[in-house]
Amino acid sequence: RLLGGNSAGPETLLSQGTVIMREWKGVRHEVEIAGSGFIYRGERWKSLSEVARVITGTRWNGPRFFGLREAAA
Repeated sequence: RLLGGNSAGPETLLSQGTVIMREWKGVRHEVEIAGSGFIYRGERWKSLSEVARVITGTRWNGPRFFGLREAAA
């Protein structure tokens, strides 16, 4: 659980084994939350931002890309 002042991202609140999905340009992408990272297409990644970059070809805030964080107002 996040408490005030904690800079942990929302993805840290998800249980290991949880699968998050995002459709990008008509393709559905699934990422599994792993113990110390994320699994996408059979490969382990350190962050959701890395996965989002692989999917889109550009830099993204990973939690925002996967809908785990609202866009800044």
